[in-house]
Amino acid sequence: MSPRPHGGWTAWTEEIPARTLLDMPPDLSKKVVNFLSALALEVGGAIDRDRQPPGDPMDDLGARYSLQIGGEPVVFEYVVLPELREIRVPVLVWFR
Repeated sequence: MSPRPHGGWTAWTEEIPARTLLDMPPDLSKKVVNFLSALALEVGGAIDRDRQPPGDPMDDLGARYSLQIGGEPVVFEYVVLPELREIRVPVLVWFR
């Protein structure tokens, strides 16, 4: 088995969450994008240290989590993809 590549972790959103981000007011969208970028780094640090990433686990594999952005009307789910050093956001809900 080859070792994982080193480097930063990234956040990637599926098409529907990306559209939701575009529908948000610009200041909220920017906060969410910044939050997801910082979360990718935090998740990467946790995974690299064999710790649980932030959020509520949604499966027994430790691959899918849910999280609410504190103080904002935004809840999302993310999937950890250690082999790609990436988190993927398949679900993002904005409560208007």
